[in-house]
Amino acid sequence: MIKKNKIKPFLRWAGGKRWLTKNIIDYLPSEFNNYHEPFIGGGSIFLHLKSNKIIKNRSFISDYNNELVNTYNQIAQNPKELTLELLKLKNNKEDYYKIRSSKPISEIKKASRFLYLNKSSFNGLYRVNRKGEYNVPFGNRNLKDFYTIENIKNVSKLLKDNVSISSNDFYDCLENISKGDLVFLDPPYTVAHENNGFVQYNQKIFMWEDQERLKRLLIEIKRRGAYFILTNAKHESIKELFSDVGNRIKVQRHSTIGGIGASREQINEYIFTNIY
Repeated sequence: MIKKNKIKPFLRWAGGKRWLTKNIIDYLPSEFNNYHEPFIGGGSIFLHLKSNKIIKNRSFISDYNNELVNTYNQIAQNPKELTLELLKLKNNKEDYYKIRSSKPISEIKKASRFLYLNKSSFNGLYRVNRKGEYNVPFGNRNLKDFYTIENIKNVSKLLKDNVSISSNDFYDCLENISKGDLVFLDPPYTVAHENNGFVQYNQKIFMWEDQERLKRLLIEIKRRGAYFILTNAKHESIKELFSDVGNRIKVQRHSTIGGIGASREQINEYIFTNIY
């Protein structure tokens, strides 16, 4: 049983895996070398494992989202400057749309804008239009503690401790994977859970061809003698694609995405792993 650590994810992230931290230990190998997470997103699993000293060696975290990766880098390198910028920002509709339309130049201000929009937007979605502009509406969230400054400081300490942060395509993680390493993969879900629809908010971000590339990545991870844990939607097409590369486990969680006509209910997901 892993003790609960006070360090928490600093982002609200659609499809995040905070719910899995309660029993992630059940899926881990007895020991592993370096840790890799090429879809870092909100970082729930990484922060949980790192803060509880389950990761004992080097960590490689990455994501294709440059703004997200810059935010991780600024928290790691400049936490004081970043928190000073955050404290200037106000959680109201007028300020939200003003900040959303802004185009800061400095990396610090880019990161503070990213964190601000993430906290104050609707449901923590990251969505851009065809021009690459963030277009999520104001969330009307009444937050007592908009930012937990102490948590950002603690996350910064973790990120400085033998952690490599980069912005890459997920397949590039192979450059650093060796025998005995652990790779946790939480890609954007291409298909909706347990039906034939496609997830509207990310089908341009992660297409079916990317799921097929992901399968090829798992095959190579296995060939190198490393471990993988993959989360994905419980859907027949996903089952057919990945079932021959690892053990398939069905898990249940509460829905974390809301919207018009959406209901928050228990839904199923798959975990695929070569850890038996």
